[in-house]
Amino acid sequence: MKVEDHIMFTAVHGDWKVGERLNEMENEKVAHFLAKLSNTVSIKVPAYLTEVMDVDGIVNLARDLGDGEVSDVVVLLKSPGTSRKLGQFIHEDDKKLKKLLLDVAKALLVREALSSKLQITYPEGVLTELKVDPPFEEEHINFTAKHGKWIAVRRLIIDDKTPMADVARLLAAINESLTLKIPVYAGIDVEGIEGYFSEFKKVKKADLPKVVEKCLEFPAEEYAPAEFVEHARIYALRKCLERIGLSLDFPAKSLEKYLEKK
Repeated sequence: MKVEDHIMFTAVHGDWKVGERLNEMENEKVAHFLAKLSNTVSIKVPAYLTEVMDVDGIVNLARDLGDGEVSDVVVLLKSPGTSRKLGQFIHEDDKKLKKLLLDVAKALLVREALSSKLQITYPEGVLTELKVDPPFEEEHINFTAKHGKWIAVRRLIIDDKTPMADVARLLAAINESLTLKIPVYAGIDVEGIEGYFSEFKKVKKADLPKVVEKCLEFPAEEYAPAEFVEHARIYALRKCLERIGLSLDFPAKSLEKYLEKK
């Protein structure tokens, strides 16, 4: 049976029941839908990390870092002292496993610390209701996409034995796929944005304010169609943080390695 082009996401777990399917595959509609899905999954990840780290403690730490200017916050996020404080919130004694979780915790810290100062989520909002029939009776997370050469299937059936960190891993993996595709469908000049930050190779502590200032001055309207200017600004923020050595997104690979070795 031929599968029609579509993008679909459903999440049925406890009180979280959301889902929607897109069949109209014009680029702009796809970009907006993917942005809404990205918001939906990335915002939900922390709820599934509470077994492996003190999420509330990390959120409070982020608030403590968030009083100054953006550049001041970034300097603190890169500080070894902050990493040591962050380590206290990880529920793991094994050093190698703790390091993997620290990567995830750092992403949470970055998102929480910057969210009060910068736009880190797309303007489309999140899924709030279940608008399609779920493909499985069991509790699950399911994402499928087919459009041209893009075919993606990511799913997890959730039962009593499923580690909650595994749900976080899947949501993070889905988000990674979405953030790669959003610029493509939104017509964002990815190469141009890479070039915008090309002067910064290995960023030292003294250079952090310069990189942040460059990001804050980013002329997003020059790199994307009008309806996707904010999406381009978020993409630029993501690239800026990567240059610095920080991540705006939860690293699925770190969670995957943690679960494999645990």
